[in-house]
Amino acid sequence: MFDWMVWTTPVAVFFSCIVLMLIGMTVWEIKSPTTMRKGFLPMQTTRGDRLFVGLLTAAYINLIFIGLAGKFMAWFGLEQEPSIWISFVLSMFALAFVMRRG
Repeated sequence: MFDWMVWTTPVAVFFSCIVLMLIGMTVWEIKSPTTMRKGFLPMQTTRGDRLFVGLLTAAYINLIFIGLAGKFMAWFGLEQEPSIWISFVLSMFALAFVMRRG
């Protein structure tokens, strides 16, 4: 069924982190219901809203990195494509920033 997908270690870690975040957010919401607040996002948001926006941001960062990996080789004179772990770390920092300041 999933033969068309390339299940590499970074992909598995990325999706595992998403599952763990959803479980953690569910437990957090049960223990401490969320309130609306205004951060740098142009609307009032809850924790769940910020998680959704952060996950979208993380996904786009990973897709952009994958799309530009070949160009990075040419631009920076690399012998091989840069590691996907770089985009994973960048996307997790972006997610944490949106969750904290969004």
